[in-house]
Amino acid sequence: MTKAVVLLSGGLDSATTLAIANSRGYECHALSIGYGQRHASELAAAAILAQSIGAHEHKIVDVDLSLFGASALTDETKPVPIEGIKTGVPVTYVPARNTIMLSLALAWAEVLESRDIFVGVNSVDYSGYPDCRPEYITAFEKMANLATKAAVEGARLSIHAPLIALSKAQIIRQGIALGLDYSVTVSCYQADGSGLACGVCDSCRIRRAGFEAAGLPDPTRYQFAFAVN
Repeated sequence: MTKAVVLLSGGLDSATTLAIANSRGYECHALSIGYGQRHASELAAAAILAQSIGAHEHKIVDVDLSLFGASALTDETKPVPIEGIKTGVPVTYVPARNTIMLSLALAWAEVLESRDIFVGVNSVDYSGYPDCRPEYITAFEKMANLATKAAVEGARLSIHAPLIALSKAQIIRQGIALGLDYSVTVSCYQADGSGLACGVCDSCRIRRAGFEAAGLPDPTRYQFAFAVN
């Protein structure tokens, strides 16, 4: 089987991406990054998803970006916004996060002699993050094929972002068609230790709106009953 490295955060998008790569016949090597995020319960979800979807193996690598701070996801002194989605780059943006994650995936792919990396970035419901845009993925792929021994020797690498142009509702429908159990996934920016979602952060709002637009019941486990309304 053709090997692929799949970045798996434990959230809805990355779980769908792993399911897509698996359905395409890849031998999936799932990679999760502990970057000092306050919602670390997603890593426990990633382990469950890797096993249930059928990843060949799953690695968790720690790179503590909380040492730098600057993001509400890595600095607990910065509150996670709950007032709704706004324009511009939000305080939940983690500087260089996707670049670091893709670089680690690139290193593993080269060791595995894999030419394929899958990442669940999305430019439609992406909350304004600059490293979720198509031009960023194109630029990283170009860099990867300049920077690696494998590419110089002719093993060109591809970065696959199968969700990049899909709405959240389209992503959810695709995942359901592939048999995904979204109740296992953790998308909330401030989920508690057991993975229960707050229901009011941007990520929760986008996720809930996606299920509503898809015409499907929201299986998310919330901390408070009112959050599902």
